[in-house]
Amino acid sequence: MRYETLIWSVDDGILTLTLNRPDRLNAFTVTMARELEAAFQRASEDDSVRAIVVTGAGRAFCAGMDLAVSGNVFGLDESQHPTLKDMTQRLDDPSIRDGVRDTGGRVTLSIFNCAKPVIAAINGPAAGIGVTMTLPMDVRLASERARFGFVFGRIGIVPEACSTWFLPRVVGISQALEWCYSADVFDAEEALRGGLVKAVVPHEQLLPEAYRLARKFTERRSPVAVALTRQMMYRNSAQPHPLEVHRIDSLAVFHISQKDGREGVRAFLEKREPNFTARVSADMPEFYEDWAK
Repeated sequence: MRYETLIWSVDDGILTLTLNRPDRLNAFTVTMARELEAAFQRASEDDSVRAIVVTGAGRAFCAGMDLAVSGNVFGLDESQHPTLKDMTQRLDDPSIRDGVRDTGGRVTLSIFNCAKPVIAAINGPAAGIGVTMTLPMDVRLASERARFGFVFGRIGIVPEACSTWFLPRVVGISQALEWCYSADVFDAEEALRGGLVKAVVPHEQLLPEAYRLARKFTERRSPVAVALTRQMMYRNSAQPHPLEVHRIDSLAVFHISQKDGREGVRAFLEKREPNFTARVSADMPEFYEDWAK
């Protein structure tokens, strides 16, 4: 598959997904949104991909929405008059999907739904959608050159890309509100203090560290167990009562204990490395498709 705004490269099970508009600081466009949405779905279904590292070409990660494009820069159809009912009953209707829905939100939902670990290697400025798209990624690493900004207030808009769900969960509601109210641009060390990133590393060590984590997350691990763990962590943590979590835990353990779980126990008892054979594309439990919608 060919991309206009991305580079797809897989090496030893790790997909490097590079935002590739360096002349525009990898500014986000509707085309990039559609390609990212498709790329994460493709990665979920591709058994050759065990983990994903997302970074930017050139000196930026993503400078936010490309505000220089003609027309509605968000790609929205201003002739429509959408209601909350439309967003509930017609969410996937083409006119709503393409003309009303937040393109950044469609990307973050595709990352949320992804069955593979996702690591952000933030190599430079990340503002607006450039930072909110990283929130559903599992780990964020920052180069010392990275800069961040939830800058929506500067142009009179609100946070997007489902960030009002993700950001308070990542950094707490008080920090989330402070960054969004102030719309300040801040450095990697403040991002670290605020809990937005796991670590700040020398620029030349950013991708090697991201790849080290990706291997740590996937080597000698069951791909199906990893996929289930990722989805269970995100979805179950938002449940109102642990009983709801117990239902999913029970189904997941019941399923995997008969396949890779059985092999894992045998390998442990026999003091050898496990040979996990279950595939995300074919061996997810029966409940998964309906539950993950």
